[in-house]
Amino acid sequence: MKGYCAGVFPMSKSRDDPDVFWVDPKLRGILPLDGFHISRRLARFMRTEPFRISLNTAFEAVVHGCADRPETWINDTIFDLYRSLHHRGQAHAIEVWDADDLVGGVYGVTIGAAFFGESMFSTRTNASKIALAYLVDHLNRTGFTLFDTQFITDHLASLGGIEIPRRHYHTLLQQGLQGTGDFQKTSYIPDAYTLLQRNTQTS
Repeated sequence: MKGYCAGVFPMSKSRDDPDVFWVDPKLRGILPLDGFHISRRLARFMRTEPFRISLNTAFEAVVHGCADRPETWINDTIFDLYRSLHHRGQAHAIEVWDADDLVGGVYGVTIGAAFFGESMFSTRTNASKIALAYLVDHLNRTGFTLFDTQFITDHLASLGGIEIPRRHYHTLLQQGLQGTGDFQKTSYIPDAYTLLQRNTQTS
C-alpha cells in the first residue's frame, strides 16, 4: 500500500514473469467522478436492464477475467497481492452478470477517498462500460474523490477519462489519501433509471 500512497502502482511484464516492478507515468489517467460520460446509445441499452450488478461477490473471478487474455501484467504474485488486499477490505470489485454467467467487471484498491482502478474485462457488449458506470456511481455515493485509472485508453476517454501531469496527480492523490471514502458503506445497487438520473453527462 505504500507504493499507492507514493503514487506508483505494480505491474509485471507477463503472467509468466515472476518479477514485479513499480510504474510512475509522467501522464496519469483519471476518471473525474463528476465527469463520467454515458452516451445516449449506452443509456438506452442500460434501461433495458440487460445485466445484474453486484459488489464484492466474485472478486477473484473478476481478477481471473481481467487476466484471461493473451498478454497480461497480472502474474501470480500480483494476483496474490490483490487477493490479500481484498480479504483485508482494501480491494473491491463490481461484477456484471448475465443470469449466472460473469460477463464483466472492474476491480481496484482503496485508500482513504482514493480508488486505484487496476483492470476490467468484458465478454458481452457494453459490460465493462456498465461496470464503470456503476462503479463511478458507487464511489460518488460512498465519499470518494479520486478515481485513478493509471493510463488512458480510447475506451476510457470515451467515458470521460483524461490525462493529467504527474504533479497534478500527486496533488489529487494527497487530497484523496486524507479523505474518508468507505466502499463497503453500502451494498445498495440502484436500478439503471436511478443511476442515469444522477448522471449529468449523458449526451
